[in-house]
Amino acid sequence: MDGGIGKLLFDRPDWDFTILKRTFDAIERIAREDLGLDPYPNQIEVITTEQMLDAYSSIGLPLMYQHWSFGKRFAVEDKLYKKGAMGLAYEIVINSNPCISYMLEENSMTMQATVMAHAAFGHNHFFRHNYLFKQWTDAEGILDYLEFAKAYVARCEERHGLDAVEAVMDAAHALMDFGVDRYQRRARPSLKKEQARVAERREQHLADYNDLWARTVPGGTTPAPDGDAHEEHDPRAARLGLPEENLLYFLEKFSPRLKNWQREILRIVRNVSQYFYPQRLTKVMNEGCATFVHHTIMNKLYERGLIDQGAMLEFIASHAAVVFQPEFDDRRFGGLNPYYLGFEMMTDIARMCTEPTEEDRAFLPEFAGNGDPLGTLRKVWAEYRDDSFILQFLSPALIRKLRLFRLDDDPDRPEFLVDAIHNDRGYAKLRKALANQFDPGTREPDIQVTDVNFAGDRSLVLTHTVRNAIPLVEADARAVVQHISDLWGHRVELVGTDSEGGARLYAYDATPRT
Repeated sequence: MDGGIGKLLFDRPDWDFTILKRTFDAIERIAREDLGLDPYPNQIEVITTEQMLDAYSSIGLPLMYQHWSFGKRFAVEDKLYKKGAMGLAYEIVINSNPCISYMLEENSMTMQATVMAHAAFGHNHFFRHNYLFKQWTDAEGILDYLEFAKAYVARCEERHGLDAVEAVMDAAHALMDFGVDRYQRRARPSLKKEQARVAERREQHLADYNDLWARTVPGGTTPAPDGDAHEEHDPRAARLGLPEENLLYFLEKFSPRLKNWQREILRIVRNVSQYFYPQRLTKVMNEGCATFVHHTIMNKLYERGLIDQGAMLEFIASHAAVVFQPEFDDRRFGGLNPYYLGFEMMTDIARMCTEPTEEDRAFLPEFAGNGDPLGTLRKVWAEYRDDSFILQFLSPALIRKLRLFRLDDDPDRPEFLVDAIHNDRGYAKLRKALANQFDPGTREPDIQVTDVNFAGDRSLVLTHTVRNAIPLVEADARAVVQHISDLWGHRVELVGTDSEGGARLYAYDATPRT
């Protein structure tokens, strides 16, 4: 098939692998030659509904260690799906090299084409070129690392018992959102080297281990050959690098209580959490990029006579559902749909590049009217994250189209105040307010390790800087502080302080359960 005008890639909803390959080749030509995309090599896998639910439950990764929460999530979502209370995504895509895209076997051929355009080229290109993914993730090593992590956790369960491993895993999962480096303080871990690091240290311990010494000499210091020892550290506070925002890193390196295998489990959870960190910061951009790409590619397939009207109508219905945005007074409203907002912003940028108004030229003079919409979008996809993207590119024209307005929620007043609307006085305020909703510094609690009492009872102090008078949920905060205390091995106190004056607002504490 040469992809020429008028020769349909498929003419029925059913598909086979020959049709999939033919359609993939046509989509790839458009993606590379027309859109200038440069993705990782692709690996397409067709899976069943149950396999898709299983991938959901293990946070979308093809290999994952076992944990009870994954099974619980699978049971809940399987029940909801069978009752018709939830649907399934058409695809899941993995940020790896090669990039893996999972497609549901029950998809029609039109939907398979849409998924390939969306995931295998839209998301794939974004993963490969956005600066956050280049800075924080190791696409080359993630699959091998997940295989290592799964096997390592399984070995720990056999050696130390399921309950012991589960206790550490529960605590680590409770801290996953606080197990990331938000700033480049440490070098990005090479996941491909993690297995070699553990294997090398295991060999060293095997060489050093003296069974007779360990069994007969009281207080013998030769460690058992568990294969995951960490370097010795000086527990003086001067070397702790406080304040420390990465709680999992701090506990892994400095906890007086943890054994080496427990530290390695914290390290595994921390690496997985860091792998997902860029995705938390680029939801609008990532989905907007993929949606713009699949919309462009499917339209070009139709324009070139490679899909018929029936396929195009099915695509339009699906695309409309993906970008559907309920009004603010609709019972279905749950905030801005990231697919909708991202797609509208990408489309608006392309419009400003080719058909700018005087308002556009004043708002974005460096891009408006440059005649290169795709080159501009590729640059945007590479250099921004959600908050900076919205702050830079949400145009007055799009603010009016979306009819955005801002509510001032003052707890001292019984009503909301609409303090900005889509007009000249409100554009900047609306842009800033929406960008703040995607800023991790505003959206996520600021909790850091601030002090350790090594001279006394070894108690650990965490400080939560309260912003906008929004406290932590007390029950959740107390449960997480208990997990931290269990990992630290001594008393832990979480202190909430005012962001302006530093006044003490609350304090929760816990001591180890065992």
